[in-house]
Amino acid sequence: GRERGEVQEEAAMPKVAVMGVGAVCTVAASAAEQAGREVIICARSPLDGPVVLELDGEEWRIAAPVISDVDQARPVDWVLLATKAQQTPQAGPWLARLCRPGTVVVVLQNGVDHVERVAPLADGATVLPALVYVAVERVARGRVVHRRGRRVVLPAGPPARAFTELLGGSWLDVAEDPDFRTAAWRKMLGNAAANPVTALTMRRMGVLRDAEIRELFQELLAEAVAVGIAEGAKLGPEDVPATMAFYGQFGDEDGTSMLYDRLAGREPENELISGAITRLGRRHGVPTPANQAMYALVGALAPAGSRG
Repeated sequence: GRERGEVQEEAAMPKVAVMGVGAVCTVAASAAEQAGREVIICARSPLDGPVVLELDGEEWRIAAPVISDVDQARPVDWVLLATKAQQTPQAGPWLARLCRPGTVVVVLQNGVDHVERVAPLADGATVLPALVYVAVERVARGRVVHRRGRRVVLPAGPPARAFTELLGGSWLDVAEDPDFRTAAWRKMLGNAAANPVTALTMRRMGVLRDAEIRELFQELLAEAVAVGIAEGAKLGPEDVPATMAFYGQFGDEDGTSMLYDRLAGREPENELISGAITRLGRRHGVPTPANQAMYALVGALAPAGSRG
């Protein structure tokens, strides 16, 4: 009777693997666990103790087990890939173990080429790109602080509806967009200026109070808009002031993911932001001198862990 029904219900519960223990990984794991899903966290090295997300002044301690041996991984229904975009190739062995026909890999990363990056590694699984509008800072291994934002945007369709259902009841707001290409480029605009400038200056968003920096931001954005249009995104000149207004919503002490990476001695996502704009600009014959300068300068920074 009831006991058998409970076993059947448990067997039918979607299994979710979250890859990594960084900021976005912690967000994804907390939401899946809050939605009542069976969650496992896959990490490159062992992690002692719970993963903690500070949300609205309260702590959410993630109870999901953490595995660091790829041979322990088993096929799951959902993979939430939230490693840094440049770490995607290292995720290949994990994806080979976790994916099966019917698995959906949700790519919670920056960039405009989620599917192209991940599909070759996903063993035929459905790859669902996602745009994360959640500002979180990893302050220690296994501990993350939520700054602002709760929204995740997906391309409209059945996989997105299934993901919305998967995280139903969690603190994240999942939305669908029928023009995901344009949405992805608008997300790129949100990263294109603030990320490299804060990483290079080692200053938080208060750097925007400098008039010369504001002018630089606008030039970086105008170039990115031109490249996005060449890529087929429905952008226009109005996206520059709109993105500046978006930046204006941040407090002076808010940071960016690339700044947080530099502060922690990690490699910043240069290739996926300034690098992508520069490469695609060259492909389409669109000049991007300001973005190319950011790409060259961030690329010339001392490698993570080498600064004395």
